[in-house]
Amino acid sequence: MATFLYKLGRLAFRRRHFVALIWVALLTLAGVGAASAPAAGNTSFSIPGTEAQKAFDLLEQRFPGMSADGATARVVFKAPKGEKMTDAVNKATVEKTVTQLRSGSEVASVADPYTGHAVSKNGTIAYASVKYEVSGMELADSSKDALTDAAQDARDAGLTVEIGGDALSATPETGSSEIIGIAVAAVVLVITFGSLLAAGFPLLTAIIGVGIGVSAITALASALDLGTTTSTLASMIGLAVGIDYALFIVSRYRAELAEGREREDAAGRAVGTAGSAVVFAGLTVVIALVGLSVVNIPMLTKMGIAAAGTVAIAVLIALTMIPALLGYAGRRIKPAGQKSRLLGGGRTPRKPGRPNMGTRWASFVVRRPVAVLLLGVLGLGAAAVPAASLELGLPDDGSQPTSTTQRRAYDLLSEGFGPGFNGPLMIVVDAKGSADPKAAFAEVGDEIKGLKDVVTVTPATPNKAGDTATITVVPDSKPSSTTTEDLVHAIRDKGADIARKTDSQVLVTGSTAMNIDVSQKLNDALLPYLALVVGLAFLLLIVVFRSILVPLKAALGFLLSVMAALGAVVAVFQWGWLSGLMNVEETGPVMSMMPIFMVGVVFGLAMDYEVFLVTRMREAYVHGEKPSQAVVTGFKHGARVVTAAAVIMIAVFSGFIGSSESMVKMIGFGLAIAVFFDAFLVRMAIVPAVLALLGKRAWWLPKWLDRALPNVDVEGEGLRAHAAEEEKELVRA
Repeated sequence: MATFLYKLGRLAFRRRHFVALIWVALLTLAGVGAASAPAAGNTSFSIPGTEAQKAFDLLEQRFPGMSADGATARVVFKAPKGEKMTDAVNKATVEKTVTQLRSGSEVASVADPYTGHAVSKNGTIAYASVKYEVSGMELADSSKDALTDAAQDARDAGLTVEIGGDALSATPETGSSEIIGIAVAAVVLVITFGSLLAAGFPLLTAIIGVGIGVSAITALASALDLGTTTSTLASMIGLAVGIDYALFIVSRYRAELAEGREREDAAGRAVGTAGSAVVFAGLTVVIALVGLSVVNIPMLTKMGIAAAGTVAIAVLIALTMIPALLGYAGRRIKPAGQKSRLLGGGRTPRKPGRPNMGTRWASFVVRRPVAVLLLGVLGLGAAAVPAASLELGLPDDGSQPTSTTQRRAYDLLSEGFGPGFNGPLMIVVDAKGSADPKAAFAEVGDEIKGLKDVVTVTPATPNKAGDTATITVVPDSKPSSTTTEDLVHAIRDKGADIARKTDSQVLVTGSTAMNIDVSQKLNDALLPYLALVVGLAFLLLIVVFRSILVPLKAALGFLLSVMAALGAVVAVFQWGWLSGLMNVEETGPVMSMMPIFMVGVVFGLAMDYEVFLVTRMREAYVHGEKPSQAVVTGFKHGARVVTAAAVIMIAVFSGFIGSSESMVKMIGFGLAIAVFFDAFLVRMAIVPAVLALLGKRAWWLPKWLDRALPNVDVEGEGLRAHAAEEEKELVRA
C-alpha cells in the first residue's frame, strides 16, 4: 500500500491542476445538486420492534385518520393574579384562541379546555390540546408560526401563555460554535507549522470535504428520506477528521523536506507513510459509524452512514488534494523546524539541538513506565467511578432551559395538574379476538386503576368497529423518573395477565413509553455494537501493526477513556458537579443515546491517534531501532502533531457546550472530555508506558498468522526497496 500511495502522492503533486479541477468540479456538482434538489422534510421517526411502535402501527390501522404519531401541542393558559380561567373575559380569550388554532391546515383536532375538563382545580390554569396530522419532525413552518401567533394574541389579551409538546421543537442555539472551533483550529495549526500557508491547507481541504459531503446529503435527502438533521453529525465529524488527516500529511511532508528530499519525492513519501495511516484511521472511523446500523433505529443508521461517507471523502481529499496544494505552494512550505519570516523564521534558536517536548516526555515515560502506567490507570479509574451510578433516559420538556416556552409550559402543567400530567401513557387494547370487547376494555381500566403511582385513568374510547380502544393513564411522577418507567413495566406485566383472561392484547405507547422503549433498545444494542466495532477494528489493527498485543492495548485503553468520559458526564449532568460552570439548569438521567454514540464516535477518533502515533514507532522499530528507542522516536515525530490534532478536536466539540439544548450540550461535553482523556492520558501516557514494559513482545505475531495476513506496509518499508530499484535503474542508464 505504501508504494501505491507514494506513486499517488507524486502523481497528485505533478498533476496538481488536474487534481484541483476534479475536486472543484465535485464540489460544484454537489452544490448544484443540493440547490436543485426538492426541499426535504425531517426524517420520519420510527423504532421498529418496540411495543410503543407496534401500538402506533395498530392505531393507524384501527383508527384511520387519527394520526397516532402526529405532533401534539399543549397551549397552556394562566390567569392573571387574583383572576380565574373561568372568568368571562379570560374564557372568551381562550375560546378565540381555540377557534384560531382549528383553522390550521395540518391540524387534526383541538380540544377546548372548558368542554374537555382541562381546567385545574383552583381554576388558575387551563390548557388546549392540539393534535396534528403529521409528526413533529414533518410539521411545516407555517403550522408552527400559526401556533405561536395564536399564543401571542392570547398573551396580548393579558394571559400568561406557553406552548408544550413536540409540535414546537426548540431549535438548539449553538451560537458561533463551529466558527470558534475553526478559529481555534487555525491558531493551533499556525503554532504547529509556523506558517500561515501550511496552516491553511488542512482548513481548506476540510471545508471542501465537508462541503461536498453535506451538499451530497442535501441533494439526496428527499429521495432517501435523510431529513435535515442527518448532516449535523456528518459536518461535525467530517470537519474534525478532515483537519486532522491533512495535518498529519502536511506534517510528514515537512519532516521529509527536513531530511533533504526533493519536494515531489517528499510529497510522495508523506502520502505513502502518513497517508497509509490516514487510510486505516479513516477505516476505523467508518467501521464505527456504519456499525450504528446494528441498533436498528433508521434515523441513527442514516446519520452514521452519511457521516461515514463524509469521512471517506476526507480521506480521499487528504491523499490527493493535499499533495496537489503542496505542489502549488512550492518553496513557500518550509521544512520541519523552520518558520515563515512572518512568524519569526530565520532567527537562531535559543538552545540549538535541544530535544523537543515529545522526545523529553517519551524519554521520561520509558524511564518510569510503571509509575506513569499506574497514575494513568488510577486517574482514569477515579474519573470512571460516577459511571457506576449511570441512569439513562431521553430528555423531555422538563430538561429544557427555563428560557424556553416548552419548559415554562411543562412547569405550569405540573403546577396545575401534577408532574405526571406532562407524560401521560396511552394504553391500546386490541380486543379483536375477544368474545366481549367491552368487558375487556373495562377489565384493563380496572386493573390499571389498582396500580401504584396512577393518578387518573380515563374511560376507554373504542373505534367504530368496537374491537380496539384507547385509555389514557396519568402517572403521579414526572415522565423521566424511574417511577414512571416502573409503572410502564407494571402495566405491561398486567397486560400479559389480562391477555390470558380476555383474549385481548394490551400495548403501552405515547411519547413517555416510546422514550422508555428507545432507551431499552439502545441499552440492549450497546454490547453487540461494542463487540462488532472493537472486534473489526482489532482485526484491522492486527494487519496494520503486525502485532497481537498492540491492538489489544489500544482497545483496552479506549474502554478506559470511554468509561472515564461517561463518569464525567454523570458527575456534571446527573449529579450536578460544576453544573453552574457548564450552565446545566436541570440535572437528570443521561441521554440514552450517549453511551452508544460515544462508543462509536470516540472509538473511531481514538484509533486515529493510536494509528498515527504507533505507526511511527512501528516504522522506527522495523528500520532497526530498539523498542524503547522506537517509542521515543515515535513521540519525537508524532507527539506534537497528535497533540495539535487533539486540541483541534476538543475545540470543535467544546463549542457545542454553549448550546441551549441540553442534549447537544451533553454530546459536546462528552466528546470533548473523551478526546482529552484518550489523547493525553491513554495515548500520550499509558500507551508508551505499556510499550516500554512489553519491549519486543509488543511486536510479537505468530508466524502462521504473519504468513496469513496481507502485508499492507504502513511503515513504508516497501518505499526503501522501491528507492533502491530506482537507483539501480539510474546506474544502469
